[in-house]
Amino acid sequence: MTLSHTIKKILLSALLAGVLATPALAQISISINIAPPQPQYEVVPVLALNRVWAPGYWAWSGDRYVWVRGQAIMKRDGYRWAPDHWEQKGNGYYRQQGNWVREAHYVPVKEKKAMKIKYDQGKHQGGRPGNGKGKGHGPKR
Repeated sequence: MTLSHTIKKILLSALLAGVLATPALAQISISINIAPPQPQYEVVPVLALNRVWAPGYWAWSGDRYVWVRGQAIMKRDGYRWAPDHWEQKGNGYYRQQGNWVREAHYVPVKEKKAMKIKYDQGKHQGGRPGNGKGKGHGPKR
C-alpha cells in the first residue's frame, strides 16, 4: 500500500463522516386528521428579568397527542415568542413550531448612567465648618 493510497482512504473517510454528521435541511410535515385537545392550564412561575415563558403544547407521538410542558427561555431583545400551535388545513392538522418574531416597533432602551452627587461640605453635617454660604471655607486659624 502506497502513501497516496492511504491518504486517499483517510480523506474519503473524513468526507463520509462529514456527510453523515451534516443535519438534514428538509423539514418533515405530518398531517393528522384528529384535532388536538384544548391546551392544558399551566401555572407560570415568577421569571427572572432575562426570561420569558414558552407555554406548553400538544405534540403528536405517532398514535396520540402528548402534552409538552411549558418552560422558561432566554429573552431576546426586540423579539416576542410565538408559541407552538396547531393549524387546520383541509382535513388535516399541522403543528407550527414556536419561534421568535421580530417586534415591528421595538426601540432599544439605553441605560442611564448613574449621576455623580456633588457633596457641598459646608452645608452638610459632618463636613468642615463653613461660613454658612456653603462654600466649605472654614474659619482661619
